[in-house]
Amino acid sequence: MLNKLITSKTRLRLLIKFFINQANSGYLNGLASEFNESTNSIRKELNHLSEAGYLEKYKDHNKVGYKANIKHPLFDILQKVVYKHLGLEEIVERVLERMGPVQKILLVGDYAQGLDSGTIDVVLIGNKLNTEYIEALEEKVEGLIERKVNFSLAFKPNPNQINIVLYERH
Repeated sequence: MLNKLITSKTRLRLLIKFFINQANSGYLNGLASEFNESTNSIRKELNHLSEAGYLEKYKDHNKVGYKANIKHPLFDILQKVVYKHLGLEEIVERVLERMGPVQKILLVGDYAQGLDSGTIDVVLIGNKLNTEYIEALEEKVEGLIERKVNFSLAFKPNPNQINIVLYERH
């Protein structure tokens, strides 16, 4: 979806990195090695996104770091667009459809860290969840969002695991 609108793969990867989780940040050299791209292409896109106000630059000793500008008027919209692009809204809808009393849906793994690896790891938290539905759900969602999806069940979140709450029952 977004790859039709944003033709620069580097820019798209940077948007996913910084807008999937507002806590994500990065440095030029680290991002270049993480994305396996030249520092020149990363620098060019970081400059474009910073000049537009989507990313904030900050000094960390002798390095320049980047993070999402959460005060930008389009921050929430961009984050929703990234979620939509990755199919996260679709995952939440399908899980809640027939999964049972889900307490939380957490995004973990690479995507929680802002890495567009192609495999989305999701933890479902709750009691008496419909475990038979999970296997069919993985295939169904993968067909809809064109990414590999791994679901796992838990009774509570792992405190040592980076996660993004996609849904929480109140």
